[in-house]
Amino acid sequence: MIGTITLSDGSGGLQSNKLINEVFFKYFGNDILNQMNDAAQVDIDFARLAFTTDSFVVNPIFFNGGNIGKLAVCGTVNDLAVSGAKPLYITTAFIIEEGFSIKKLEEIVKSMAGVANEAGVKIVAGDTKVVEKGSVDGIFINTSGIGRIYDNVNINCANAQVGDVIIINGTLGDHGMTIMCERNKFIFEGNLKSDCACLNSLVDTMIEAYDGIHVIRDATRGGVAAVLNEISEFSNVTIALEENNLPLKEEVKGVTEMLGLDPLYIANEGKLCAFVPGAYAEKVLSVMRKHPLGTDAVIIGKVTHELGQKVYLNTVVGGKRLVDMPSGIQLPRIC
Repeated sequence: MIGTITLSDGSGGLQSNKLINEVFFKYFGNDILNQMNDAAQVDIDFARLAFTTDSFVVNPIFFNGGNIGKLAVCGTVNDLAVSGAKPLYITTAFIIEEGFSIKKLEEIVKSMAGVANEAGVKIVAGDTKVVEKGSVDGIFINTSGIGRIYDNVNINCANAQVGDVIIINGTLGDHGMTIMCERNKFIFEGNLKSDCACLNSLVDTMIEAYDGIHVIRDATRGGVAAVLNEISEFSNVTIALEENNLPLKEEVKGVTEMLGLDPLYIANEGKLCAFVPGAYAEKVLSVMRKHPLGTDAVIIGKVTHELGQKVYLNTVVGGKRLVDMPSGIQLPRIC
């Protein structure tokens, strides 16, 4: 590693993983942390719990489809939900820049309360710090959450198996493209809107349909490409995607093609990837499509028999393209 932190170290790709492994895991590493799930899965005398924490530094703070507060609650709820847990309680901490608008702060806090209520979670503790002007870009928010893992559920990024089918609940790249276009004041036809949403009710319906789902991950920083590479590594499997099956809104397709970006690497805040045994895939897909957050659910690939540990894309022209772990700066400050 070089001697200073760069933006690439926070982009959710190769550099982020290198920083985590060479600094944080070097000193913090243990059997729970080293599993690299979205939430730690811990056994307490009375229950199996999922526990997670995250920080949010998005720019702009307000965007089409949400704001930093909604993003913070949804992000923490989703990390618990995709671990097979019922989210229960959240804590939140605010770092606020001197001079920040009280009206904007109230709007953010009000939206957090509304989203938490809709998701069925309680915000039970918090902290506030105010720092000198210029020390923070407006406002940063940290949230932590705890939930109870459902009985007979074992969802883990190391559980993918040959024969699993990969399902995503909707279109790729909506959040990342919305943030980038609003930040840079790009004007395009259509209505780019963040997909920011709490996925716990969707996950509940999936688990009710089949409680043997192997892996669920929400595809945030680094997009679907980062998530699938992590699962490939921890499960030691090869993943084959079908380019024809990747769901994209026309607005996102147009912007990514114009800017030369790959939607597989663009961040989402309301999308999950589920690894389901092939025999149960249609059953899970059917219930997902009946849920408001899964109407566009589709199978995008499968875990194959091939040797090695990689993710690749079967292209529309009949070729194969490796989908590597993202490297360098993707879209900074998207969450």
